[in-house]
Amino acid sequence: MTELLQQAIAQIQKLPPDQQDAIAARFLAELQDEQNWEARFAATTDDQWDQMAAMVRQEIAAEETVPLDEVFPTRK
Repeated sequence: MTELLQQAIAQIQKLPPDQQDAIAARFLAELQDEQNWEARFAATTDDQWDQMAAMVRQEIAAEETVPLDEVFPTRK
């Protein structure tokens, strides 16, 4: 276990049981979500990647995309 994780757990242990359970549930859900994404990426075939790339190229050519700065504005 990493030192950072140990520090987090030490802080969580100071909380009331219901808050500990809420954090644990979120943590477990995040781990499950990450495992699901890893499995989906691993199962994606080259043909599927090629199809997605073609779709993106089509959207770019049709000017259906939005600049990232509009989606994720930078702070100044």
